[in-house]
Amino acid sequence: MGVSTSSPENTGSPGNPAAGKGIVVVTVDYPPVNAVPVDGWFALADAVRAAGRDPGVRCVVLAAEGRGFNAGVDIKELQARGQSALVGVNRGCFEAFAAVYECEVPVVAAVQGFCVGGGIGLVGNADVIVASEDATFGLPELDRGALGAATHLARLVPQHLMRALYYTSRTATAAELHAHGSVWRVVPRAELLPSALELAAEIAAKDGELIRLAKSAINGIDPVDVRRSYRFEQGFTFEASVSGVADRVRDTFGRDGKEGGEQ
Repeated sequence: MGVSTSSPENTGSPGNPAAGKGIVVVTVDYPPVNAVPVDGWFALADAVRAAGRDPGVRCVVLAAEGRGFNAGVDIKELQARGQSALVGVNRGCFEAFAAVYECEVPVVAAVQGFCVGGGIGLVGNADVIVASEDATFGLPELDRGALGAATHLARLVPQHLMRALYYTSRTATAAELHAHGSVWRVVPRAELLPSALELAAEIAAKDGELIRLAKSAINGIDPVDVRRSYRFEQGFTFEASVSGVADRVRDTFGRDGKEGGEQ
């Protein structure tokens, strides 16, 4: 349980066994729904940054165990620890999202099941998304007494759809995101990790120094500074908390029988 790092050995074809070289898989596993605690966000940031700093790595695959990719923050931890947990999770999410975006090599997100809340921050900052057919994406933040990650949802869907999803807390399917061009491939769940690794192997086959320059160049032409934009959003999350609005909404969380951050 937690955040782990592995290096696949045989991700290529039998005739090209070297295709797995240069790939690191960072896996998140927080049962039952991958609602990540404060320490988990920092651990994820550290793992992604460490992989990117390794000169032998040319691509990182971000994956998760269990029913869903990510259910966001651990609401129960917020309810138990109050303001200290809020400050911690704000900083932890900021670090994790930034680590994915700033990773020195491309990051491929392999997404299954639900990807909500903080999960959107991760995949919205990834370079490429491969999703299973059952994957859904959304920001139920208004139902949790929080705000944030609209910055990253806006990287996945057009502006007006982003607003509709944000205000309603609804989700979009992997097929819908594929139609908008933000998901590279939609595959059966059993083929998710192999498909992500196949793409990662294609990226990792490039010259290591050149792929790092390419990542820096592409980030440099982004029209929105994602770190600054997300930090701006976090200010409103904190305002909702100190005003009491967040607690009022959050206290109703879980009364419908849903666990963690799952929608």
